[in-house]
Amino acid sequence: MLHVLAVDDERPALEELVHLLREDPRIGRVTGAEDASSALRDLSRMLVEGERLDAVFLDIRMPGLDGLDFTRLLTGFAAPPHVVFVTAHDDCAVTAYELGALDYLLKPVRPERLAEAVRRVARAASRTGPPGEDVPDASADDEMIPVELGGRTRLVSRRTITHVEAQGDYVRLHTADGGYLVRMPLTALTKRWEDAGFIRIHRSTLVASAHITELRFDGGRAAVQIGDALLPVSRRHTREVRDLLVRRFHHAADGAGDGGGHG
Repeated sequence: MLHVLAVDDERPALEELVHLLREDPRIGRVTGAEDASSALRDLSRMLVEGERLDAVFLDIRMPGLDGLDFTRLLTGFAAPPHVVFVTAHDDCAVTAYELGALDYLLKPVRPERLAEAVRRVARAASRTGPPGEDVPDASADDEMIPVELGGRTRLVSRRTITHVEAQGDYVRLHTADGGYLVRMPLTALTKRWEDAGFIRIHRSTLVASAHITELRFDGGRAAVQIGDALLPVSRRHTREVRDLLVRRFHHAADGAGDGGGHG
């Protein structure tokens, strides 16, 4: 059972959030705090007493220490809890995800949307072992990435992203509909999306292995085909990419074989 901390400076909003969280059968304990400073003290006490805290559901705009600053302070803890923002403001989504937020919910919170956030917390809390297989799991969590377009925030599904290219301090997310620029280091994204089947093929390129349709060799140089794009693979990453595709082929072949009948 999960132990979570709910933080909001508005008492009615806090009581509603605590109520909704307690209704979820995956949550065994909910602690409430009316400001981020109190939440930080509660968290410190829990760690000293050896209590486990799986996640913090918190508002952003709060007097004194706000939600974003609270999240920055969590990096100083050895095993910080996951963070889910629950806010009425959609203009902080990019910053929130850059800080490693697991989810970003807008008020008023719909119960089914909160249930999805709890599911993500439960899945993340259960990952206590080594990373899974490189072959992407079709049931793996999706993630919505906030991108800025003309002064508005749009959410792009990770499942639609075919590859990512580093551009200075930014990365460009490529989908069938176009590219989106996000301020985030490629190294952080590589680690974050490893379990979702994304693989580094070049120091400046990360690809979704599920979208690779072909691995080509020409004059000793390798490249992968993703849609209409042919992306070069560095010598350093060639073997890893080749081994991944071989494992994926055998995985698909084994699955087809398991489904076959016997005459």
